[in-house]
Amino acid sequence: MLRFMRKKIISIHRQDPETMAVNGILDDDIYSIEIDIKVSVAKLEILTIKGKWNRWTTPECPRAIEFLQEAVGYKIEPGLKEKVHKVVGRKSCRHFANLLMECCHSAKEAALVIKWEDAKKESPDLGFEDFLNKTISTALPTALTQTKGTAKTIPPKTRIYTPIKERKIIKKGLVIDLHVHTSPASPCSSAPVDDLISEAKQIGLDGICLTDHNFLWQPKQIADLRQKHGFLVLGANEITTDQGDVLVFGLPTDIQGIIKISDLQIEVAAHKGFMIAAHPIRGFLVFGADQIGLTPEKAMTRELFQSVDAIEVLNGKVTKDENDFALKVADTMGLPITGGSDAHEVKEVGKYATRFADLIQNEADLLNALKSGNYTPVYFRKEQGF
Repeated sequence: MLRFMRKKIISIHRQDPETMAVNGILDDDIYSIEIDIKVSVAKLEILTIKGKWNRWTTPECPRAIEFLQEAVGYKIEPGLKEKVHKVVGRKSCRHFANLLMECCHSAKEAALVIKWEDAKKESPDLGFEDFLNKTISTALPTALTQTKGTAKTIPPKTRIYTPIKERKIIKKGLVIDLHVHTSPASPCSSAPVDDLISEAKQIGLDGICLTDHNFLWQPKQIADLRQKHGFLVLGANEITTDQGDVLVFGLPTDIQGIIKISDLQIEVAAHKGFMIAAHPIRGFLVFGADQIGLTPEKAMTRELFQSVDAIEVLNGKVTKDENDFALKVADTMGLPITGGSDAHEVKEVGKYATRFADLIQNEADLLNALKSGNYTPVYFRKEQGF
């Protein structure tokens, strides 16, 4: 049986009459992070922030700590979510951004209790509901951490699964790395976009697709890069959902933070886009598939797989076993498969990529090609002798 657990714990104590100390912990099978912040009771202002990584996936992760300081001085008020995800989520880490928002939301609630307790010193019989009625006009919205979406539910896709025993191999065509991260757009990356493109050209790729975290490249930026380098540069996005990371193509909406995959599915469908499950088995095979009783049939029941249009089965940041298992799930479901390096360093680009039979010159061509299913994931650097 497939199991994935994520625990999020927030604890608060009143350090002194004017200050709350807030501790937040996010721990799952992949990441473990911790935040300590101090918040003023009266102004609901973040006074200090201290972050800590207990477990991470890439050497770049710990670099996120220093950027947390940019949120010092923020007040817990309307608009905080956007500011946190713009600064902390983009420069530091989206996991820290979401944990920080949880801490702020809890601090706001705790501040109300503290103020109520102080008010009872003068009015011992004052009930909490009566206190709230007097202060509701100045209280902050309670939905600070809700993700914007167009709907809360979506019916499951109507899909007829046809297992694939043998896939058509595309031997000629354009080879594009569909999954790369650039610096500083993705704070976890140390690959400047110009250097990444130059490396891609040098090793013989026909194009790359920029899929930065919580960062949406604008069409003019992409066009300028194409012209500057004389190389096919495409834009997409890696979006964090409550079910895992998804590569999204054809979606102009800049989605920050964590979104429900059902909400994302609605957004993408409205723009006739395309969704690929990125490294979908990452972290699930720590103890081996046999030991946890995981089968492709069990895995395919995950909402993630029920929602996407294709599955990434060659990813440069996971193990061979995890990639192989992702392929088994895709074969069981009859879904298209892709490859991408998930590059965070210049020399990683093109480790894996996808070969397309169709001509691709822009994002619209890429979208049509993805929907055709006429492509093959490839071990590109190995094929080129790198």
